[in-house]
Amino acid sequence: MTRSTSFGLCAALLVTVGCGTGGGPGSTSARGSVGTGTPRAASGDGPRVLVYHDMEGLAGQNDPTTYRFSHRDRYRVGQEMLIADLNAVIGGLFDGGAKVVHVVDAHGSGNTDPDVVTAKLDPRASQVIRDSAFMPYVGIVEPGIYDAIVAVGMHAKTGSRGFASHTYTLGIDLQVAGTSITESELVGYSWGRVGVPVIMVTGDDRLAADLATMPWIEFVVTKRATAADSAELRPTAEVHAEMAAAAKRALGKLAEAKTLTFVGPVTVGLRAVPPASLAFLEGVPGIRYRDNTVEFEAADFGAAFAGWEALIGTARQAYGQVLTEMIRGRPDGPALLGEYSDRLFQRWMDVESGRWVPPERPAPVPGKRYHGAN
Repeated sequence: MTRSTSFGLCAALLVTVGCGTGGGPGSTSARGSVGTGTPRAASGDGPRVLVYHDMEGLAGQNDPTTYRFSHRDRYRVGQEMLIADLNAVIGGLFDGGAKVVHVVDAHGSGNTDPDVVTAKLDPRASQVIRDSAFMPYVGIVEPGIYDAIVAVGMHAKTGSRGFASHTYTLGIDLQVAGTSITESELVGYSWGRVGVPVIMVTGDDRLAADLATMPWIEFVVTKRATAADSAELRPTAEVHAEMAAAAKRALGKLAEAKTLTFVGPVTVGLRAVPPASLAFLEGVPGIRYRDNTVEFEAADFGAAFAGWEALIGTARQAYGQVLTEMIRGRPDGPALLGEYSDRLFQRWMDVESGRWVPPERPAPVPGKRYHGAN
C-alpha cells in the first residue's frame, strides 16, 4: 500500500511563511524493474523545489553530538551548521530561478521543534509544517506540487564507513533488487512515483561514492569521513560557495535530470547489523531469511516502504541488548535485572488475571503542528 496523502499545496501543506504558488539504473528482479526515467515537465512560472535536510552531513561538522538533541549544547552548534548549509543552497536555488523553495525536516534529532530555527532561515524559503503528523519520505509526495528535490546534510549508507553512515536508522540496510540504497535514493524512489527528480545532494565523500547511481545530480562534498564519528573538514566558506553554485547549476540543467523508477513486483530486502538484529526471525515459516536479511516482493514503492517499516520495528527490538549490557556492568546491575524480572512476571500474572489495562494513548495536543521527522 502507499502512504502518500492527497492534499493541495495551500490546503494542508502548511508553511510558516506564506504559501507559494540502491539499485543502479537497470537493476531488475525476476518480474519488475528499477532504473531511471524522464521527469515530467517543470511548471512554467519557475521551478518549485523541496529541500530535504538531514543533519549528519553538514559542513564543518566532525562531532556526532552536534546532530543529537540529547546533547543540547552541541546540538545547538549543529543547528547553526544546518542553517548555514541550507541558506547557502537556498540562495543558489533562487539565483538559479526557483519560484518556490520549501524545506522539510528528515532528520529526527529528538527535538519536538524543527531542527531548523525558523527565524534564521532565508526568508524567501518556507518550512513544511502541517497540523497532523506526516512522514517526510512518503507523506508529502504528490504530483504537481514540486519540480525538483534537493537533499542537504545527508550521509552515506550502512556499511559505507562514512561519517554517521546508516540508512533510515541505526543498524539498518535497505536493499532494492539486491543492491543497498542510501536515504538520498530512498527520497529519489519516493518522488520518482510522481516524476520528480532529485537534482542535488550534499554530504561526505563516502556518500558521493554511494551516489554514483545518480550521475545527473550535483553533489557537494562537505567533508572527508575518517570513521563513523570523525571527519577531515573542508573550509566551510569554500563549501558554502560550492553549494550555492551547485544549486544554481542543478536548476539550470533540470531538463537533463532523471527520476528513479520502481516498477513492481521487485525483490526488496532489509539487512540488520548491530545494534539491530533480525536473527530471531530465522526459521519462521513464510519468512525469507538469510544472514540477518529478510527479503520480500513489493508490488510498488509504497509496499516496499511499508514492509521496511515493519521490519525496522522488529529489528530495533534488539537495541535493548545494549541497555542490558550497560546494566550488567553497573554495581547495582543484578538488583535492577532482578527487579525487571519481577515486573515482567507481574505483568504476565496481571494480564492473565484480568487486572491489567493497557495505557491510553496520549490525547492530541490542541494546536500542535508537525514538521516531519519529529
